[in-house]
Amino acid sequence: MRSVIEKSLREADELLHAFRTNPRMVDAVEKTADAVLEALQTGHKIIACGNGGSMADAMHFCEEWSGRFRADRQPYPAIALSDPTHMSCVANDYGYEHVFSRQIQALGASGDILLVLSTSGESPSIVEAAKSGREKGLKIIGYLGKSGGLTLPLCDISLLAPGATSDRIQELHMLCLHIVIEAVEEKIILVRDHH
Repeated sequence: MRSVIEKSLREADELLHAFRTNPRMVDAVEKTADAVLEALQTGHKIIACGNGGSMADAMHFCEEWSGRFRADRQPYPAIALSDPTHMSCVANDYGYEHVFSRQIQALGASGDILLVLSTSGESPSIVEAAKSGREKGLKIIGYLGKSGGLTLPLCDISLLAPGATSDRIQELHMLCLHIVIEAVEEKIILVRDHH
């Protein structure tokens, strides 16, 4: 057991170091924070989606906005596309690849943020989500892994987390999303306290 634990921690530490020392990836986190801040300050919303563990990360990210992160502040509009009745209906009637795109067509508006989470960037449901977001005028932010797949060219801002396995990629995605929330929240509180 100890050898597995130590190997896993070492691997996570190495990947975090590789990420932290890649200026393009740190820039992607900053660009995400800037885009989210601008959207929230101009009355727009965040929509997020992903499959499996990435859906859990999308839900986690959104509840931090409508609930709270570290500071008491007003709630902000953020929704993770995770309604099981919608998903089963659309998967049954149109195919699973449309479970997110249909909701984006219904709920998305120009100026909103669409965060797509995928460890491969190849999930048809994520590719279709990004396509629908572009058609509706949303800013597409892709937190991806590996090569970024078919989703990468559809993104306005993209982050490619290093790692050979989904778990390591998702750990870096969630770390970066927490940092985005922290940075935006600090800026919002700073602006609020200066008024």
